[in-house]
Amino acid sequence: MSANLMIVEDDDRVRGALRLAMEDEGYDVAEAEEAEAALTHLRTIGVPDVMIVDLMLGGMDGFTCIREIRRDHDVPIIVVSARDDTHDVVAALEAGADDFVTKPFEIKEITARMRALRRRARLSVEREVPIEVVLDADPGSPLILSPDGGAVRRGDAEINLTITEFRLLCELAEVPGRVLSRDVLLERVWDRGFFGDERIVDVHMRRLRTKIERDPSDPQIVVTVRGLGYRLDVQR
Repeated sequence: MSANLMIVEDDDRVRGALRLAMEDEGYDVAEAEEAEAALTHLRTIGVPDVMIVDLMLGGMDGFTCIREIRRDHDVPIIVVSARDDTHDVVAALEAGADDFVTKPFEIKEITARMRALRRRARLSVEREVPIEVVLDADPGSPLILSPDGGAVRRGDAEINLTITEFRLLCELAEVPGRVLSRDVLLERVWDRGFFGDERIVDVHMRRLRTKIERDPSDPQIVVTVRGLGYRLDVQR
């Protein structure tokens, strides 16, 4: 079954090349030259299965566009940009992007990452794990992970996680109390589809903590084990 892709890119040549490559991969492709047009598409036509977003757009920039998308949607997002400074990469991931590709790029790299991202999204609802996992037994507002339902709740309120954040939490919840290294998380969550460094794990972990921890500045559920990786400590 084909998947819907939206490309948000103001360079006609790059957008055209991506469209042709992705149509060859079987995607139904929609295009937008500006962030505002992309957001209108999401509101009026619907949310695609995956998005490719440039950072340097006319009008609203890509960072703001991604933040606006993340207010309501967990659609997987790959950033493509000529901006390769560390601060720009981290800022894009902090805004809610799942992956980052620097221009100029090889089309085969984009298609590989797209396949990995779609596998990640599919696996997030195919995992054979317990129906519900209590991560924080706070009697007033317990934190509940429902891997089968693809949801996390704090009390009665559902927490909006991205696909990547959800997969990270599921991986940690499968082995509570055990440390998982960044390399292991990259392999499992990014499904060998990420060709960068380990900082992408740290950025997504910071975003995850802001959503699930009672005090993100003093995390008790997702704990950093210096020099080793991350561990999930169930709060009872």
